[in-house]
Amino acid sequence: MRRFVVTGGASGIGRATVLAMIDRGWSVGVIDLNEHALAALAEERAEATAEGRLVTSRADVSAEPEMQDAVESFAGGFGGLDGIVNNAGVGGAFGPVVDLRVEDWDATFAVLTRGVFLGIKHTARILIRQGGGGSIVNVGSAAGMVGDAGPQAYSAAKAAVVHMGRVFAAELAPHRISVNTVNPGLIETPLNPTSGSRPESMFATAQPWPEVGRPEHLAQAILFFASEETGFITGEALCIDGGLTSVGARLGTVTGTNSLGFGVVGMNHGTTGRKPEVHGEASAPPGEV
Repeated sequence: MRRFVVTGGASGIGRATVLAMIDRGWSVGVIDLNEHALAALAEERAEATAEGRLVTSRADVSAEPEMQDAVESFAGGFGGLDGIVNNAGVGGAFGPVVDLRVEDWDATFAVLTRGVFLGIKHTARILIRQGGGGSIVNVGSAAGMVGDAGPQAYSAAKAAVVHMGRVFAAELAPHRISVNTVNPGLIETPLNPTSGSRPESMFATAQPWPEVGRPEHLAQAILFFASEETGFITGEALCIDGGLTSVGARLGTVTGTNSLGFGVVGMNHGTTGRKPEVHGEASAPPGEV
């Protein structure tokens, strides 16, 4: 039985991963900021919760004391760990570069990159101490692989996640700890809904594959890397995107994921329970930045 931590595990890709792990009989410690979503997950899988195979913790992945406490608590309760899925994310800062607020930029990187670093750091400490190896899976994005596929801060932070997967894979390989990255394309999640100005038909037609991506598609790839049998695979970045990145550049223009067309400046806090912030109109019209 595998024992894993999943950050941002109460919704979207993280939730699908948690459910898939529970269905396999694994034990999962879920970290999320959204208390209501955590409670709903625990209630949905009441049997696993009662058995102690599903444990939740409200914690901020960008705050080291909270991450350390949560990871160590899960390890203590499960009698050890086999790895972590660093999935927690936010949409982050949006708007033209001339208008972006530095505090929004920093907040984006705090969740998307510092959160991954802290997950790797504190899980690796436990895995090295145990001496039996393990698996670390980071959730990047197609936006970190090509240009103009998402908001600037988000895209740059996800590119950093992809490279962290490589550098920490090299460092941790002697301990038989694999580090891999999965890069979602257009996936229907609460953070990236197919509604309003971005209907499902737009998602499906923007990629070669004729169906929109679902969280379950990512969950299966994550479980592949998290499985004991695939430990020799490390430092890889796998795109799960229906061929989206094969289309080429200017993805954001096609899909509506590039925030420059919004005409406003602000911060998207994702599914944390905090509402998006709009600070005002962009100073430069789309196409004039």
